[in-house]
Amino acid sequence: MGLEKINEYKKRSGLTTEELSKLSGVPVGTLNKILSGATKDPKLETLKAIARVLGLTLNDFDDIPYSPTIAAHFDGNDFTEDELDDIRAYAEFVKNRRNK
Repeated sequence: MGLEKINEYKKRSGLTTEELSKLSGVPVGTLNKILSGATKDPKLETLKAIARVLGLTLNDFDDIPYSPTIAAHFDGNDFTEDELDDIRAYAEFVKNRRNK
């Protein structure tokens, strides 16, 4: 995932890491790990919070070309409602990559 783009977008917006932290609710330490590359796979909710503050979508952080060969099936009874919301958000993220 193109997490290095977060730093680029943060600079463009004129925000400091501390300001981004305050506005997004993501701890400064977590942001520093993401921005330095130490964290390679942050939680979806963390990325959504950062994207919201920067006026972006999750697609803006994507550097993986769309591949229509990936498919998944799940039984909704196996997940909590919050987990289903995350799955739906990720499915939407994947579908939106088609529009690039």
